[in-house]
Amino acid sequence: MVSVEDTGLRGVKAATTRISKVDGEGGKLLYRGYYIEDLARESSFEETAYLLMHGVLPTARQLNRFSNELAQNRKLSPAVLRALRDLPLETPPMSVLQAGVTLLSARCPDQGDESREANERKAMRIIAVMPTIVAAWKRRRNGLDPVQPDEDMSQAANFLYMIKDEVPEPDIAKFMDVAMILHADHEFNASTFTTRVVASTGADMYAAVSAGVGALSGPLHGGANAQVMRNLLDTNDPESVEAWVEEMFKRGQRVSGMGHAVYRTIDPRALILQTMARAVLKDHPEYRWYEMTERMAEVTQDIFRRSKGRDIYPNVDLYSASIYHAMGIHHDFFPPVFAMSRSAGWTAHVMEEKFPLPPVKPSLYRPSCTYVGKVGGQYVPIDER
Repeated sequence: MVSVEDTGLRGVKAATTRISKVDGEGGKLLYRGYYIEDLARESSFEETAYLLMHGVLPTARQLNRFSNELAQNRKLSPAVLRALRDLPLETPPMSVLQAGVTLLSARCPDQGDESREANERKAMRIIAVMPTIVAAWKRRRNGLDPVQPDEDMSQAANFLYMIKDEVPEPDIAKFMDVAMILHADHEFNASTFTTRVVASTGADMYAAVSAGVGALSGPLHGGANAQVMRNLLDTNDPESVEAWVEEMFKRGQRVSGMGHAVYRTIDPRALILQTMARAVLKDHPEYRWYEMTERMAEVTQDIFRRSKGRDIYPNVDLYSASIYHAMGIHHDFFPPVFAMSRSAGWTAHVMEEKFPLPPVKPSLYRPSCTYVGKVGGQYVPIDER
C-alpha cells in the first residue's frame, strides 16, 4: 500500500528564500520582489543575474562591471576543449554540460576557498562559461570547430553567435535574452532544490550546480521542452494536431507543455513567450510550428475540460520549443539552453544556502521517510540459498 505521505514533497515548506516566489493560484512569478513581466520587458539577462545574486538591481556602473566580468570569463580552457574532443559524438548534451561544469572546478583558482567573495567568483565563471560549453558541443556534433566568444556581445547574443558563427538579428537576440530571463529561476523546483541539498552538505559551488544539471536533464523537468518539439515533429502537420492529441488522451499520456506542478492557471512565462513567439515567427518560414503549438494547446484544453471537468493551461515549455527550433537549435539542446539560463538561479540559491541571512542558520537537508518494506527477514548463508 502506498503511504498518504508519498507527496513528492509537494506543499512541504523545506526552507525560506528571498530569491524568487511562485504564486501558483494567481499565476505570478517574482524575482527578488520584481514581477517577471517587468523584468522581461525592461531588464536583460545580465541585470537579472545580478539581481538574483545580489538581491538588488545594479547601478549602471555595477551592471557594466558585472557584464564585463561575465564576458571575460566565457572562454573554455584548453583542458575542457580537449575533453570535449575526446567524448563520443553520441554523448547526450546534458551529460556533456554536467561533465563540463565539474571540469571547471579542476582549474578554478578559488578551489578550496569557501568565502563569499570566492563563491561569487565561482558563480560568475559558471554563468559565463556554460553557454560556451553548450555551443562548442553543438558545433562539434555538426562537425564544426568551436567559435570563440565575443566579449562585446551580450550573453544571449554571444550564445547565438557561437552556435552559427554569425551575428544574430536583433529581434532573435532579444527573444533569446528574454527566454534566459524567464528560465533564470523558479523557486524550489527539482533542480534548484537539488543544488541546495548538495550545497547544504558543504560541497562546493561546482558540485552543487553539476547536480542541478543532472536533475534538470530528466524528461519531467528540463527535458519537457524538447519533448514538445518532438511532439510537433511527430505530428508534422497543423491538420493532424487534433487527431494526435486525441490519441495521446486515449493512451493516457500527457501532452508536454501543458499543465504545471505549481501553477493552477497559465504560467506567466508562457504568456510572455507566446506573445514574443508570435511576433518573431509571423513572417518566418517556420511559422507553422507556432501555429501547431497554438492548436495543440487549444485541443488539449478542450479535451481535458470535457474529460476531467477542469482546466489545464500552457507552461513555459510549450512556446519556447517552436522558436528555438526556428533559431536552428536542435531539440536535444533545449535542456542545456534551459540549464545555462538557470545557472543564474542555481548559483544564487547556492549562495543563499551557504551564506543565509540571520536568524536562519546553515542546515543539512535530511528529510525522513515512511518505511513500507518488510521487517524481520532471516539471513541465509550464501551457499544455502
